[in-house]
Amino acid sequence: MQKFDAIIVGAGFAGLRALYRLREMGKSVRVLEASGGIGGVWYHNGYPGARCDVESYDYSYSFSPELEKEWRWSERYATQPEILRYINHVADRFDLRKDIDLNTRMDRATYDEDTARWTIETGKGETISAQYLIMCVGQLSTTKAPEFPGQDDFAGEIIHSGVWPDREVTFEGKRVGIIGTGSSGMQMTPVVARAADHLTVFQRTANFSVPAANAPVSDEEDRKVKANYAERRQQALNSPTGLGFKPNRQSALDVDDAEREKVYEAAYHRLGFGFALAYHDILLSKPANDTAAEFLRRKIGALIDDPETRDKLVPKDHAFAARRPSVDSGYFQAFNRDNVELADIRAHPIVEFTPEGLRTEDKLHKLDMVIFATGFDAFTGSLLKPEIKGRGGMQLREKWAAGPVTQLGIGVADFPNLLIVVGPGSPSLLSNVMVSIEEQIDWMSDLVAHADAQGIVEIEAERAAEQAWVAHVNERAQETLYMTAASYYNGAEVAGKPRVFMPYSGGIRNYRRILQQCADDGYSGFALRRAPQKQARGQVGA
Repeated sequence: MQKFDAIIVGAGFAGLRALYRLREMGKSVRVLEASGGIGGVWYHNGYPGARCDVESYDYSYSFSPELEKEWRWSERYATQPEILRYINHVADRFDLRKDIDLNTRMDRATYDEDTARWTIETGKGETISAQYLIMCVGQLSTTKAPEFPGQDDFAGEIIHSGVWPDREVTFEGKRVGIIGTGSSGMQMTPVVARAADHLTVFQRTANFSVPAANAPVSDEEDRKVKANYAERRQQALNSPTGLGFKPNRQSALDVDDAEREKVYEAAYHRLGFGFALAYHDILLSKPANDTAAEFLRRKIGALIDDPETRDKLVPKDHAFAARRPSVDSGYFQAFNRDNVELADIRAHPIVEFTPEGLRTEDKLHKLDMVIFATGFDAFTGSLLKPEIKGRGGMQLREKWAAGPVTQLGIGVADFPNLLIVVGPGSPSLLSNVMVSIEEQIDWMSDLVAHADAQGIVEIEAERAAEQAWVAHVNERAQETLYMTAASYYNGAEVAGKPRVFMPYSGGIRNYRRILQQCADDGYSGFALRRAPQKQARGQVGA
């Protein structure tokens, strides 16, 4: 049986960063990646129009000034192919591929309390041992797809946006249906609309979106950013979301209508997803949020010609940004085309597939292709997919039956030497996830280095600490409007999933201070042991 210091699961941005850092520390590391290529979510989400909603210069690694200088982004908001080229460039430049096993899924991981090591079994029948098991599986990597009666009878093609085929998909001459109006559906709609004979978008919930404000990156802008990259990185680290700018400290209610309109207008045309920070209380106060929501409703309405379609597309049932808003490039304008139709499946739900297409309560939609843009089992889906057994055979699925419980989003009691990157309980999807990835991995690596120096073989979250952290995460969420809407932030995206708020809404900067305080206090909330310790389940830290 092969033995390693660490096994990393996932070869996306987080997995590559963890591999680089641990290897620099002299650790023996292997990365297990179930897919045929590296890139994680950016490997699979190759649908037309896929684009990042964080500016390219900020959605990139900061650990190498040389990498920053040599890579040339072509657009302000990079497309999926360009991001995938960047990830592959990083892997080649730092010779990371030699430590990555592709097409290798972790099926099972079992903690050995006698040796303080994990035994990992793969889909290839291999058994591997490691002191640390580091989960870098991403928050949006386990897709969810609806199952409708008659689906197997459909004569056309069904594709999920999150597992886009590794081949050319053509829409010319076809009648296409897109189910879902989150980011994937909103990004692909204008692209598909330009090619297909007819496009039907099946909408259950109208979603807020702001323009991507995308543009080519000029040579002058590239030189300017690279000349001040260190300052730009510091601005991101010291901003609440890692987007590099701080929210307006004024309340949206403390200015007159003309001033507020001016601020919103500027944010609308430049900040993309950052529009939510135009005033600091947009996500804290319903009256403040109403001003932003009303502005966006007016903007969205002005883009849509048909009054009936406009009424269906303008969101009315949730606060702006309580569900993650999209950043689009011509989504609403696509419905002005003669070949684009909106099907309101809240008013007229989908009944069944037929060989010819999709039947809703009011009509049969004849289709040649259906695209499920129905999203993911967020935050926990990929963590709970393999069988992970901790002390006494406790399964992570059992531990998290009522919702995820972590210490700082990193460790879990009863699962020693298991470390989670940007999972539930961390800023993750409420932040520029690249900043969160690097922040957490550097902190975890320092923890491992501390353990090595002290002769520690077992790191385990304490039960009292993880309970306190979950309580804190929920307290911060209750200060916001996030819980007023059903979303993947709170488990509403999957039927039967526990309805708990999962990401940490206290911000990148505050989270980093908490991590630093934990380290300064000798990694408080974590039991650090020089020898393996057998315990009854549920007794850690009690």
